[in-house]
Amino acid sequence: MSDKPTHQLIQHTMETYGDSFKVHLFEQYKMYVESAEKISERRVSANNYLLTVNAFLVTLLGLLAASPYKGVWTILVPLAGILVSFTWYRIITSYRDLNRVKFKVIHELEQEMPAALYDYEWHKAEEGQGKAYHPLTHLERWVPVFFMLLYVVLMVIGLLERIK
Repeated sequence: MSDKPTHQLIQHTMETYGDSFKVHLFEQYKMYVESAEKISERRVSANNYLLTVNAFLVTLLGLLAASPYKGVWTILVPLAGILVSFTWYRIITSYRDLNRVKFKVIHELEQEMPAALYDYEWHKAEEGQGKAYHPLTHLERWVPVFFMLLYVVLMVIGLLERIK
């Protein structure tokens, strides 16, 4: 017999767990759904923060372009922007992947519930592939890509100005 834990969602039956099985299962379900919602809230907060950082960097670059002290900063600021935007892209992807897994678990938990609301909703939304619903992540991931491209263009302009 192996000491490895089994990787199944429901570890007990009502017979092995006791009378509070259904109550505790429902409480765990509610806490898990809440944790998925918190991931979405953190994602929005991260997006707002990183959008603000990018707006600051673009503003700084605009101020530097009009300044006689621009020098190497017209290259370093876009480079910093590329790094921030790449990190932003990875954060969005990470949150998307984490939520995808969380909702798979929620769908499995719902198989033990009277109604599978999230699973049914996802089916009605054609799993994000149809006309009914397109996940925000599909659009959201383009924002940091746009900023990366902007910074590359600005960096090239900065390099060309230094060569002159």
